[in-house]
Amino acid sequence: MSGGGCSSCSCNGTERYGSIDPKLKFVIVAGGVISGIGKGLTSSSIGVLLKACGWRVSAIKIDPYINVDAGTMSPFEHGETFVLDDGSETDLDLGNYERFLSVNLTRRHNITTGKVYSEVIQRERRGDYLGRTVQVVPHLTDLIQDQIMAAAMERVDDSGLPPEVVIIELGGTVGDIESAPFVEALRQLRYRHGQENVCIAFVSLVPCLGVVGEQKTKPTQAGCSTIASLGLPPQLIFCRSDRPLLPETRAKIALFAQVPVEAVVSLHDVSNTFRIPLMMQEQGVTNALISALRLSWRLPVLLERWGRMAAAFDSYQGECRIAIVGKYTGLADTYLSVIKALEHAGMALHRKVHIHWIAAESLENFVDASGDSRLLPNGSPTQRHMAYQNAWRELSAADGILVPGGFGCRGIEGMLAAIRYAREHRVPYLGICLGMQLAAVELARSRLADGAKANSTEFDEHADPAIVVFMPEVDKTRMGGTMRLGARKTIFQPDGTNSIASLLYGRKPFIMERHRHRYEVNPKYVDRLEKECGLRFVARDETGQRMEIAELNRAEHPFFLGSQFHPELKSRPGAPSPPFVGFVAAAAGLPLDELAIEEMMLRVQSQDPWQPHSEESRGLDSSFCL
Repeated sequence: MSGGGCSSCSCNGTERYGSIDPKLKFVIVAGGVISGIGKGLTSSSIGVLLKACGWRVSAIKIDPYINVDAGTMSPFEHGETFVLDDGSETDLDLGNYERFLSVNLTRRHNITTGKVYSEVIQRERRGDYLGRTVQVVPHLTDLIQDQIMAAAMERVDDSGLPPEVVIIELGGTVGDIESAPFVEALRQLRYRHGQENVCIAFVSLVPCLGVVGEQKTKPTQAGCSTIASLGLPPQLIFCRSDRPLLPETRAKIALFAQVPVEAVVSLHDVSNTFRIPLMMQEQGVTNALISALRLSWRLPVLLERWGRMAAAFDSYQGECRIAIVGKYTGLADTYLSVIKALEHAGMALHRKVHIHWIAAESLENFVDASGDSRLLPNGSPTQRHMAYQNAWRELSAADGILVPGGFGCRGIEGMLAAIRYAREHRVPYLGICLGMQLAAVELARSRLADGAKANSTEFDEHADPAIVVFMPEVDKTRMGGTMRLGARKTIFQPDGTNSIASLLYGRKPFIMERHRHRYEVNPKYVDRLEKECGLRFVARDETGQRMEIAELNRAEHPFFLGSQFHPELKSRPGAPSPPFVGFVAAAAGLPLDELAIEEMMLRVQSQDPWQPHSEESRGLDSSFCL
């Protein structure tokens, strides 16, 4: 198939997708009742079962919103923007797919209404449709299928081979007006590619109402009826509930949805999300998928290692408290990848990580026009002052402090106060993107003779000294897709080979990590920051002018590390991000000398569930105890 193809007419499957492997299988995952019900985790878990059987698996997310991508969407409304290696800004569910399946997806794997309409309009303007009236059917629906097939051909794992099974998650709720063209395109895809090559999975909510907690099936019945009437009859029904489905509930849903009772799967609450594939396997989902897709029968042999990893999450030999000082603490999904990276590191080190959210502005001193707004007329503390006291109480009790990425000036002084506290009290610190930039600003304010008013030009255009500046190549007028994005080479400097970061990365000469930023540490102040402030820039970009990793010497601080890149975006369960492993180890009080780091990282790497022979090749036991 050519890139994009021509959508000037409706074609049959042979003409349209002649170069697609006829044995390629699709699992379409849609949802009903409400959005945010867990379709992403359900899709990822289905992929885990198929990958555990040995099939090559990929995943596609369809988002019906009109935005071209997630890059300009508010984190309060949509959660985090997940950045891929190729620099595309995508829905956070692609992060779930990458973490669970250990794949590297591309911009093609996130299809939005904005992308589809933009391409159709461009084709119409070029005259590609030869004067025809451009319509939703066939032009829009054909293009959607083109984009799905183009994504399905992408190589996403280390094998270098195309996927054998592709999971397609349809965002939103079936029946919404926004998703109608995509539902019709998926119906046509099922017809053209063959019903034996497509499995329809439906995710629904089974609420429990009343004192006795009666499980209500009507929402699921209505959802199944709706999606079936649109030409996508569900073959597997995943029911979200806070408790296991009762036998009579499953039987009732099966009767009205016209599926076997075994096809109704209970997705009830579990101790951690890594147990979801195991819960599916216990209910026969793997065999149901094999049967629906006419696959050769296989056992999910790699699922045993996944199970050991899931069990490790609930069994730990110690705990640590991590304070995340951020701008968007009201919605955990804003920092989903950071949360997952901490979980991955804690799981690998057998340490329970307790996350405490601190709104950065709560750490800031404040006075009103009269001079002091901390007390009410009756002498009681104001609500704001109570938040201030509580925030500092939480921060002082933390075993580690993390400042993640963000944009805008709100809460910046609070973040700087948290960084100063971590530095002065030798509390392990990890700064990501903005967190590294602010670490440079804080040290400049504290240690440069002329640095009292040091700042970033993002917050003060006339900052002097301007420790952080706008990158010259970045577009200042357009917002979408104009930052420094995607995987970039980070090269360790000759004098940084014994740094904590270098040791955590196994002394590699360079690494590839993902970026998303418009500002950088000002190259003009790098020498002064190193010589007068003690901040070592142990890794830089290929030009040597852009700072990538900053550290304080271990003699001064046990763990003070900042990265311009976002290491959380490539963290995986069983293969956690090295900076996060070091950070959690430091917060847990584990040794971080050179030998200890090398041994720790070898043991951590042996736990990757998708590398089944890693222990044997290294002669290590994955159930180690530190």
